[in-house]
Amino acid sequence: MMIDLAHFTPGLSLAGGLLIGLAAAVLILFDGRIAGISGIFGGLLTWPRHDIIWRLAFVVGLVAAPVIASLVGKPVQIEIGSAWAKVLVAGFLVGIGTRYASGCTSGHGVCGLSRGSVRSVAATVTFMAVGFLTVFVQRHLLGG
Repeated sequence: MMIDLAHFTPGLSLAGGLLIGLAAAVLILFDGRIAGISGIFGGLLTWPRHDIIWRLAFVVGLVAAPVIASLVGKPVQIEIGSAWAKVLVAGFLVGIGTRYASGCTSGHGVCGLSRGSVRSVAATVTFMAVGFLTVFVQRHLLGG
């Protein structure tokens, strides 16, 4: 395995992880809500909702933060190395998976594990195992 040292940023990655953990802790401590993106976004799609303001603010913050960061620092160029049809199908499958798993990787992996949720342990282990298997199949069996 080769590590791309030009893009290896353990300090920034650690800082980002700490900020995600801090944000999740603040949300649950001060508002009693779990920072699971699929649940927060899914709640925006259900009308009428009495809690739309905080959900909308959370999603706007997720979108605005990288935009503001790119204006302040060096802009990051995002390249998607796959056809849009594949990306859309993959996103749709992830959406279905989050409904079956009662949450996404952020909800289960960050918030559920920290609360000691057995369901979140099972979900996170499953997410990771399937991710590892997918990469293995893609790289070694399909020659991608």
